[in-house]
Amino acid sequence: QVQLVESGGGLVQAGESRRLSCAASGTIGSINVMGWYRQAPGKQRELVALITSSGSTNYADSAKGRFTISRDNARNTVYLQMNSLKPEDTAVYYCKVVVRFTNYWGQGTQVTVSS
Repeated sequence: QVQLVESGGGLVQAGESRRLSCAASGTIGSINVMGWYRQAPGKQRELVALITSSGSTNYADSAKGRFTISRDNARNTVYLQMNSLKPEDTAVYYCKVVVRFTNYWGQGTQVTVSS
C-alpha cells in the first residue's frame, strides 16, 4: 500500500504564489508517474501537471507558464509551485502517483484564491 500526504493549501490573494507538496510512503519501490489534479465545485476533476520518473513533464494549458511540477525521488515527494494565482485556480488539489501500474490518490488540499 501507498499513502500520500499533501500539504501547502490555503487562502491566497490573486497574483500570489503557493507551493503544494505530496509525500508518498509505504511499500513504494519505484514511482512511475507523479501528478497533480484539481476539482473545482461543480466541475470534474482535471489534470494540472504530471512528471515522469525521468523528469518529463506535461501541463494543462491553464497551468503552462504559471505552474511548475517537480519531484524529489529520494524523498518520494512531488511539488507543485503555483505562481500568479487566479480566482479560477480555486479548487481542491489532489496528488496522484502511479506505482506498479496502480493509481494512488491523496486526500486533497484546498486552495482558495481571492480576488
